[in-house]
Amino acid sequence: MRWSLIPLACLTVAIPVASYYALPRIPPLRQLPEPAAAAGSRFAASSLRFARSEIGPAPQLRPIITNVQILDFDGDERNEIIACDARRQAVVVCRRDDDGVWTEQILAEDLLVPAHATVVDLDQDGDRDLLVSLLGDILPNDGVIGRLVWLEQTAQGFERHVLLDDVRRVADCQAGDLDGDGDLDLAVAVFGYSRGQVLWLENRGGGRFVEHELLSAPGAIHVPIADYDGDGDLDIAAVISQDEEELWAFENLGEGNFKPRRLWFTINYDLGSAGLIQDDLDGDGDPDLILPVGDNLEVTHSFPQAYHGCLWFENQGNWTFATHRIASFGGTYAAAVGDLDSDGDRDVVLVSMFNNWDNRENASVVWLENDGRQQFTTWQIDSQPTHRITVAVGDLDGDGRNDILTGGLHIMGPYDRVGRLTAWINKQGSGKR
Repeated sequence: MRWSLIPLACLTVAIPVASYYALPRIPPLRQLPEPAAAAGSRFAASSLRFARSEIGPAPQLRPIITNVQILDFDGDERNEIIACDARRQAVVVCRRDDDGVWTEQILAEDLLVPAHATVVDLDQDGDRDLLVSLLGDILPNDGVIGRLVWLEQTAQGFERHVLLDDVRRVADCQAGDLDGDGDLDLAVAVFGYSRGQVLWLENRGGGRFVEHELLSAPGAIHVPIADYDGDGDLDIAAVISQDEEELWAFENLGEGNFKPRRLWFTINYDLGSAGLIQDDLDGDGDPDLILPVGDNLEVTHSFPQAYHGCLWFENQGNWTFATHRIASFGGTYAAAVGDLDSDGDRDVVLVSMFNNWDNRENASVVWLENDGRQQFTTWQIDSQPTHRITVAVGDLDGDGRNDILTGGLHIMGPYDRVGRLTAWINKQGSGKR
C-alpha cells in the first residue's frame, strides 16, 4: 500500500517544479517597467477653436452626472440638454433663451441613481416620453436594486410607471419594434455586479411588458438597437464588461426570436470597456460599433494604460466586424460621434475619466478628426474639468456648427478642476475664442 503512494509523491514534487520553469514569472520589482503615464495623455492643441462654458447652476457638492444628450426635446426646432444627475437623483432639461442664457428644470426626481434617460414616444401618442434606467447605487452592488421607469408625458406633467423593479442595477434601455407588430419594445442592459443580464421587453400594450432574457452575464452597459445585418428588422448589440470583455449581438429572427452572436472578445480582462455606441462611421450605409475603453473604477488608484482609447468595429456584412484602434487615450470613458469641422465626415469625441490628473496638461476631452478615409488625428480640446464620464455632440447655440457637451463624475480626487455640465462651443470660422 505504501509503494502505491510513491507516484503521487513524485507528482507532488514534479508539478510545482515544472510549473516554475514552464509558466511566465513576475519580474522583481526593480525590473518592472514604468506605468504608461504618458501614453495617450497629452496631444497637440485642437485645430478648431472652442469656448469652454459651464451650463446650469454651479455645483454645491461634487457633481455626479451620469449621462448627457443634445436633442430637440420640446419640438421647438432648438436643441435642449437632457442630463441624468445622480447627485440630485433627478433627470433635468436645460434650455437656452434668445439671449444665450441657460436655465435648468427638473423633469423628474427621487430617481435612485439614474444612469440613462432615453427620449422616445413609447405610447406613440405624439409627445416625448422618457425611459430612465436606474442603477440604485453608484458603487458596486449585486442587490436587486435596479429599476426601469417610464415617465409618460401628459398635460399635467410626467406620470411615472415602473416597468422593471425586480432586477439588479439597470444601466441602459433602448426602444424599437423588435417583434414587428407595430409597437415599441425595449432592450435593457442590467449591469448588476457579479450577476447581470441583457433583456428584451415585449410590449403587450397598456404599459404592460413581458420580460425575455437574451444573455445572463454581469456588466452589460449599453444595448444599441439597429439593423446590423441589413435584413430589414432590428437587432440588438451589447457590451459586457465585468467578468469578460465582450461584444454581443442578438440577431432578430422574427416573431420575437433572437440568435446570440459573440462578435468580439479579449483576454485582457482589465481593458475597461466603458460603453458602446452605434454609428455609420465610414458612411457606407450600415451601422458600425464604437467602443471606448479605459474604465478603471475597479481599482483604488487608477492610472492611464497604453491599451486605453477607442476601438471602431467596422461592419463588413454577414455579422463580420473588423476591429480598428482609432485612438490611444488614457482613461477613456465615453465617446460621441458628429461632424465637428463641417467637412461631411463623421468625427469622434472622447472624454477621460481616469487620466493622470496630477499632470495638469493631460487631456480630458479630445477630438478625433476623420480625414474621410477613417484615418483619425487626435487633437486636444481641453485638460479641464477632469473626470469626464459622458459626452454628446450637437448644436447648442443654433449657429449650425456642432458643439461638445460633457458631464463630470467626481467621486475621487483630485477635486481642484470640478465641472458639472461643461460645454465647448465651436467657434470655427467666427473669429472668436
